[in-house]
Amino acid sequence: MAPPQIAILGAGIFVKTEYIPRLSEIADLFVLKAIWSRTEESARGAVDIAEKSFPEVECKWGDAGLNEIIEDASIVAVLVVLAAQFQAFSFLSISVCVCVVSGCCYVRLSSDNAPEYFIGLDYGSEGKSINEVKTALSSYNSLSTSLPRQPIWAIAENYRFEPAFLEGKTLMPDIGDLVNFQILVEAPMNSSNPYFSSSWRHNFTGGYILDMAVHFVAVLRMLAGCEVTSVSAMTSHVDTTLPPPDSMSSIIQLENGRSGVLVAVLSGKTFKLVHRFVGAKGTLQIDVENREGKFGFSVTLFTADGQTKTSYYPFRGVTEELKTFFNDVSLATEKKDLTFRAEPRLSVMKGPRCCCHRSNS
Repeated sequence: MAPPQIAILGAGIFVKTEYIPRLSEIADLFVLKAIWSRTEESARGAVDIAEKSFPEVECKWGDAGLNEIIEDASIVAVLVVLAAQFQAFSFLSISVCVCVVSGCCYVRLSSDNAPEYFIGLDYGSEGKSINEVKTALSSYNSLSTSLPRQPIWAIAENYRFEPAFLEGKTLMPDIGDLVNFQILVEAPMNSSNPYFSSSWRHNFTGGYILDMAVHFVAVLRMLAGCEVTSVSAMTSHVDTTLPPPDSMSSIIQLENGRSGVLVAVLSGKTFKLVHRFVGAKGTLQIDVENREGKFGFSVTLFTADGQTKTSYYPFRGVTEELKTFFNDVSLATEKKDLTFRAEPRLSVMKGPRCCCHRSNS
């Protein structure tokens, strides 16, 4: 079976520095047919990088370019990697899901003529109102009544696919009943960081704290194995070159009654990322480490008898998440009926729960 043809909507920093390099590692799983952005300059910048690995990729921009992608029946998967202001749930449900299937908004296509789309969404971290979440879910669920099979709507969050956190999940039973957790984030955000010049993050409510917190909440939910029920936090704004807040100290309670803290600081000078889970029989700690110029995660299990077990895993979450998505797209396309079920981490319900918690964290 031929690999699925895909398009990328978005051509920002993350597409250029993460998506395109990671996609090039798994280029045998798909055909990158097009990259779209709102402006020609932005689209061409991403295409210039992608052409090294995908020489046939097409450059699309503006409303006309988006329409061409929507009308192209050969494209069965779309990766949406846009800034918050243009990637709200309403954008997804109206501009992509609904317009492709029902002929609304940008392109007036009837459902009889519209190609099938499997929507892959890199939402980033920008929380939207509960009503927008409900509207998007309603639009997505309604597709099952008009399509031969349910589209895959995957809200991306790559930490859930990191080998280190998957290893951590398997080790959680070794620490016994969870007693407490601590998540410490020191991530200097200054002019040396490529994301510092990202104008939308400076202009978006919540700034960088909101942009990154989704990852830490996702890891917490995955390793703790339960949902967040309440959050309280104090924030401050020290560095005026950053949008407020630039530091946050929060207390999080889980549905199992346990609680812990998430502390995030952007105005410091040192880098540190620690997830620590304290149990009745031991402690699990996952740190970011730089080994030979490359970052990865160190996973350490501390047991009650004083023993330690440590493993190291390079960053691979984005690659593994994309592989999972493309594998599901290929299987669903081949199966051609409603019996196929996507990998649980790609469930549309997983993402909105993370997003709903973001505004509290």
